[in-house]
Amino acid sequence: MEFTASGRWEVRITPLDVGKRVSVRRLDEAGGVGGTFTDAVGVLTSWDEGVLVITRRTGEIVRIPESSLVAGKVVPSVPARRRGLPAASFDELARISARAWQPVESEPLGEWLLRAASGFTRRANSVLPLGDPGMPLDAALDRVRAWYGARELPAFIQPATGGEGTQEALCAELERRGWEREVTTELRVGGLAAVGDLDADVSRVRLDRSVDGDWLRRYQRSSGPGVSGPHVRAVLSSGPSVWFATVPGASGEPGGPAAIGRCVVDGRWAGFMAVEVDPARRRQGLATAVMAALARRALEEGASAAWLQVESDNDAARAMYEGMGFATHHHYHHFRDTTGISEHS
Repeated sequence: MEFTASGRWEVRITPLDVGKRVSVRRLDEAGGVGGTFTDAVGVLTSWDEGVLVITRRTGEIVRIPESSLVAGKVVPSVPARRRGLPAASFDELARISARAWQPVESEPLGEWLLRAASGFTRRANSVLPLGDPGMPLDAALDRVRAWYGARELPAFIQPATGGEGTQEALCAELERRGWEREVTTELRVGGLAAVGDLDADVSRVRLDRSVDGDWLRRYQRSSGPGVSGPHVRAVLSSGPSVWFATVPGASGEPGGPAAIGRCVVDGRWAGFMAVEVDPARRRQGLATAVMAALARRALEEGASAAWLQVESDNDAARAMYEGMGFATHHHYHHFRDTTGISEHS
């Protein structure tokens, strides 16, 4: 936090700065002599009745009593992009990733898109809120509850944080209305050539245009509610140019393939999903081989940039993708209605 010319901290933000990215320092609740300071950086999503609400890049919402502020300033809206990473707006990546995992049915609500696929994955069964719903938020949420309730599905909305044009304000409003953030996912980007150049034995990786039963046996979502039936194959097969990677298991080995993966090529972008390895075959370079094989095929189709999604609590996968050169572009979250109006699961 910067000092003023007099050497003192200064609060340089006001309620007029709602919607801007800010950095603040506050005295903790202990206060008094020996109290500690805590910093917070994020979008100022509200400043009402003496309380500031800041939504961090990760989606965490912080409430700060105005009386505890000791310093604050407006900061650049987006941190500097790491050199060598493909440039992309949030809107571009949100639409690219949505095309790579399409629902079975959808319906517009203003500029929002309601999506459903019989409960198979939150991504295919949540609202993509890009833009204005065309009505007041409370009315839009009522429409969302009714639409998913008619399909006996929980109501989910998928807003994002941490990028230019993301939806910190919507996240804060959903939380204020009792919607619960269940899962946070990082959308990461990287150079595709670097993935294709990974030192990996790709000779055992088989690439196919369609998903088969063998591939599905390894897929972690192949059991549980909503994960059997034609809608599963419909979602997995959706996208402009879809490839499925399989590393066969040893002859006679039960349990399906040793490793699998999925890639969707869409213009300059290649998206990687469902990269999974038999637990008994981990640390043998199979995930790297799957990624490299899919990347090389995507390069042949003219793609140059890569993206993928990894849940924020999946430390092993995050470390692996970090090593491949992927960096977080933004986070997205699945907020579930917990008001009691939609109780289907």
